[in-house]
Amino acid sequence: MPDKAEDHRPPIVESLDINAVAPLVPTRFRVVMTENATGNESLVPVIVLRAADPHPVVGLTAAIHGNELNGIRVIHQLLRNLGKVELRRGTLVAVPIVNIPGYLRQQREFEDGVDLNRIMPGKPNGTESQLYARRFVDRVLSRFEYLIDLHTASEGRVNTLYVRADMKDEATARLARLLAPQIIVHSQGHDGTLRGAAEDLGIRAVTVEVGDPQRFQQGMVREARLGLQEVLEYLKMLPDISNPVDRDVVECSRSYWMYTDRGGMLSVKVRLGDVVEKGQIIAELHNVWGDVVRKYIAPEDGIIVGKATNPAARAGSRIIHLGVIAA
Repeated sequence: MPDKAEDHRPPIVESLDINAVAPLVPTRFRVVMTENATGNESLVPVIVLRAADPHPVVGLTAAIHGNELNGIRVIHQLLRNLGKVELRRGTLVAVPIVNIPGYLRQQREFEDGVDLNRIMPGKPNGTESQLYARRFVDRVLSRFEYLIDLHTASEGRVNTLYVRADMKDEATARLARLLAPQIIVHSQGHDGTLRGAAEDLGIRAVTVEVGDPQRFQQGMVREARLGLQEVLEYLKMLPDISNPVDRDVVECSRSYWMYTDRGGMLSVKVRLGDVVEKGQIIAELHNVWGDVVRKYIAPEDGIIVGKATNPAARAGSRIIHLGVIAA
């Protein structure tokens, strides 16, 4: 027999109203985004847990890229863990899947082939993806005071557990450090990202990269969940319910990807989290005969934040994501 929870259909709403949520009762909604050609609505799942005092409002989002699944599991495990604890103050708004059409197609992009995380905040009278983005910002994101946006690497790449944040903003930097990732990379919100759209609205926002695409990685999921709990404890939304991940976090002042300059078969020689020195060989490129045609070296000292895993490399393919460690 199906679980009783499966029989319950959360209400469909045009937009999220936190004040309509009863305190201390986990509440589920389906928020309308767009309609397909049959007139059926695209509905984004939202879970809200609030205390009597609804502030601060912390938003958790995942799967704005439809094949980035670790963040979904992070949210599920966090909510399961919080089921045993009473929220002291504030509101937690969890959106396990932002890009519903992409998730259903098991692809990074929206159904029209556009990356939702490059067109935020969208347009009210734009294309299919622009309209979806605009409505998500207006109907969900705009309610937040803090945003933690969960991602993974894209197809053919792998990531450390790392955070992107504006480390020049003291409050945002504090959030990034509380999350206790392996690496923190200073970056201001780029135009078109959900984090950038949040910052434009005055919302403190960080991006958390949780490993690899199209899979659940339980170790990274657990560490990300513990980091989120630390943030909620710091904001006095939760009592002290867990110990933080114990590690030395490497902070980077900037980061960038290196790319191949010709096609071939790529062999990356470094591991995630490796500290590399200027001039160190980080990858080799072979031709179809097995000859080494390129050796790629680190242009400066740094740490490996992410790397390519697909050996079949066109000219202009990614090799490694290099973080430059802050002095």
